Amino acid sequence: MQLLVDEAGWTVDDLRWVTINAMKSAFLPFDERLEIIERIIKPGYDAAIGG
Repeated sequence: MQLLVDEAGWTVDDLRWVTINAMKSAFLPFDERLEIIERIIKPGYDAAIGG
């Protein structure tokens, strides 16, 4: 991810978007994917950017 930021100019919003989309495509039941997105990924990005 750091290389994407450094070399390709990605923002935190770009990283958040791609992480959520990756989880949406994971081989897990829908409810588990949604729970991971809502309880782990989104709060983690919010905490990282101070939001």
